[in-house]
Amino acid sequence: MQTLDVTDSCTPSADDAPVAPVAPVVRRATLDQETLAEIYRLHGPYLLRALLRVTSGDRGKAEDILQETLLRAWQHPEAISRGAEQSRPWLFTVARRIAIDHFRMAAARAQEVADEAPEERTVLEDPFDQVLSAWDMELALAQLQPHHRDVLVELHLNDRSVADAAVVLGVPVGTVKSRNFYAIRAMRPVLAAARAQAV
Repeated sequence: MQTLDVTDSCTPSADDAPVAPVAPVVRRATLDQETLAEIYRLHGPYLLRALLRVTSGDRGKAEDILQETLLRAWQHPEAISRGAEQSRPWLFTVARRIAIDHFRMAAARAQEVADEAPEERTVLEDPFDQVLSAWDMELALAQLQPHHRDVLVELHLNDRSVADAAVVLGVPVGTVKSRNFYAIRAMRPVLAAARAQAV
């Protein structure tokens, strides 16, 4: 008696199974190391100084935000298309957003761990406006002529009188008044552009 082969020749083998198409791995472009190092050399000290003011002198937090800002620059080379020298406004905008996120997360954590009853808690002030103003001012001052910037710093940040600023800067009182007028006029469009970019 002849035995039949029970293996059906039409049964697909493992080799015949359909293969799902494999999507090609697309590597996202990143900034080259030389450009990133140049950005840090040109802008790192300015960013760190501004971040120290915003974080009330907390160097660890300021350095964390600076590092995260540089990481974003590395991940987004298209934002640095105009060159390392022209990247400061973008870097300040990114650092400002990161700083605001840090403040908001810290405020949320503080509320979560508070022991008081909800009605006894004081509402934590959101420093968004203060951070925004500090960054906008830093950005605007960096774009002014040095003699205009010096007058604004002495009169408005160091809170000196016109006469005291004239002594410190070594210029006549009338020159201080004139430079202050033109510096404020030059700052208005810069601040408006910075706020528009941050939205």
